[in-house]
Amino acid sequence: MKHVSLNGLEVSRLGLGTMAMSGLYLDPASSEAESIRTIHRALDLGVTHLDTAEIYGPFANEELVARAINGRRDEVVLATKFGLVSHAGDGPGALDSSPANIRTAVEGSLKRLGTDHIDLYYQHRVDPNTPIEETVGTLAELVAEGKVLHIGLSEAGPQTIRRAHAVHPIAALQTEYSLWTRDPEEELLPLLRELGIGFVPYSPLGHGFLTGSIRSPEDLADDDWRKTNPRFTPGNFEKNLRIVSEVMIVAAQLDATPAQVALAWLLAQGDDIAPIPGTKRVARVEENVAADTIVLSAEQLGQLNDLTPATGERHEPAIMASVDR
Repeated sequence: MKHVSLNGLEVSRLGLGTMAMSGLYLDPASSEAESIRTIHRALDLGVTHLDTAEIYGPFANEELVARAINGRRDEVVLATKFGLVSHAGDGPGALDSSPANIRTAVEGSLKRLGTDHIDLYYQHRVDPNTPIEETVGTLAELVAEGKVLHIGLSEAGPQTIRRAHAVHPIAALQTEYSLWTRDPEEELLPLLRELGIGFVPYSPLGHGFLTGSIRSPEDLADDDWRKTNPRFTPGNFEKNLRIVSEVMIVAAQLDATPAQVALAWLLAQGDDIAPIPGTKRVARVEENVAADTIVLSAEQLGQLNDLTPATGERHEPAIMASVDR
């Protein structure tokens, strides 16, 4: 597995997002044992970058990751996030990046993860009630104390990134980026490269849409959260299938899967990009990691670059409201 640098933090250029291992994607056939096997297989295949958060579960996902990496902590660049749990206020789902909340959050994450330091600690969402300078100032103190090694931001807008980076170097920005979410290319990617900040795309497979395995909204269970995602709703869904069809054409040319092509396209966008496809299946992590070996031709890259943009917002309005822009 090739490695890339996120502003000095070396990671495998394909990581593993663990959110789905704690109930965000419904899969009655999955199990904690399979999730742990998936993490072990990822590490065996050269993945070093694991991404979790205190809100996943909440809290249970960090504990699961800790069980999986027990005895293998030195092999892992461990990333987690704070700011979507208010520990002295409204609990899970409430934005809170105040200094006191960060202090409580980091101690909880360290304990659950069974470690004395977090390699990459993200603000999960920008807190409009706390100046970013205060938040990053507290994180800088945690770096000085050795509890955090690198600082990250998630779903932060350009001005917030500049202000944060002026207080302490930011290692990485985590934001959705994929063949059906190209928004970061206009302003965010140029800014990150100007400042030397790495980019960690989440949902690089479009919540599973780009795998080609979801052919109709009816393929999703009634209580699957994607049912309310604008891009999965009837009308938009059918239009977005055109994107998958084009990806499948390229996949057939390479004897690859659509997921591998989608990941290979992302990897081709720069050596400062480290996607974190999420899964809780050994077979899927093996499939995803194989994308590291796929080389797209100039013609294939051009074909993928020219895909029709996705129809529909990437999240429903309530979630988009929390995205800093």
